[in-house]
Amino acid sequence: MVREIDAAMNVRHSCKPIRSPKKGFDMHKRLFLKVMALASAVASAPALALDARFKDLNGDLVADAPVDGKDWVDPPTLVFAYTPVEDPAVYSKVWDGFLRNMEKVTGKKVQFFPVQSNAAQIEAMRAGRLHVAGFNTGSVPLAVSCAGFVPFAIMGDQNGFFGYEMEIITYPGSGITKLEDLKGRKLAFTSETSNSGFKAPSALLRSEFKLEAGRDFQAVFSGKHDNSVLGVANKDYDAAAIANEVMKRMMDRGVVKKEQIVTIYKSQTFPTTGYGYANNLEPELAMKVEQAFFSFPWSGSELEKEFGKQGVSKFVPITYQKDWEIVRKIDTEMNVSYACK
Repeated sequence: MVREIDAAMNVRHSCKPIRSPKKGFDMHKRLFLKVMALASAVASAPALALDARFKDLNGDLVADAPVDGKDWVDPPTLVFAYTPVEDPAVYSKVWDGFLRNMEKVTGKKVQFFPVQSNAAQIEAMRAGRLHVAGFNTGSVPLAVSCAGFVPFAIMGDQNGFFGYEMEIITYPGSGITKLEDLKGRKLAFTSETSNSGFKAPSALLRSEFKLEAGRDFQAVFSGKHDNSVLGVANKDYDAAAIANEVMKRMMDRGVVKKEQIVTIYKSQTFPTTGYGYANNLEPELAMKVEQAFFSFPWSGSELEKEFGKQGVSKFVPITYQKDWEIVRKIDTEMNVSYACK
């Protein structure tokens, strides 16, 4: 489902880069069926190529570790960055216990890198300054293709499932009760690499409602999901497209109140942040990084306090080849390219 989004928009990626019950369900169902039909039609389409600097001899669609050991990276300090969906200062504290655990498992010092944008995060890994990271849903394909990102985990519940929904929100009394009411209003997106903050809502508005940014509504970019949520709550924006997992955590912390927000559309569930490492990390060290994720004791941790209210209780394994499959097929069919510069 995530890649439908790039496809419907004819996106080119660059490394420099309460729905109404019945109607809302029908809209989403039609959009979902379109996506599944398109994915089926391109089942035999080739995968989008990795950047020329990478090799994929085992065919798993992610960059192999360098064959020559001299090209492996074994730094004295591992640098970790969490996707910049919210205030990095908040999340440096949330991740601190996890990073101390990674230090014990890997025998390395681990530093939190507070990135300010998706583009900066991808460029940091591509340039070798970032070793381990969580990339947001929409950035994962670009990070894999351009930065050698090897995703292996996602946060999940005891059954191994977790995700989020894209919501389009407004504030009480805005006069917006359905998506058609966005015409002539100000709609906030987060960034162009965001699935829920830009790609999904843009595809929805274009394909289902013939609403185009600039022509039918004013589009602004807030930079991050928390900025969009706060902007709506404070009536700076008429509406915003956001990842509801971010909004729920903000409500849990008391940053915004539920009564300040009205949801006019909610999507199906998407996979959430993908966690992984740079492909050139020394192989034994890469294995220890994976171990640090899957052996992390959640009970009583800051991660549990921050994410546990949404059902998260552990890291679960994923593969890029399987879990991001539909996105790649639709990108290929729609001639989307990941131009790494």
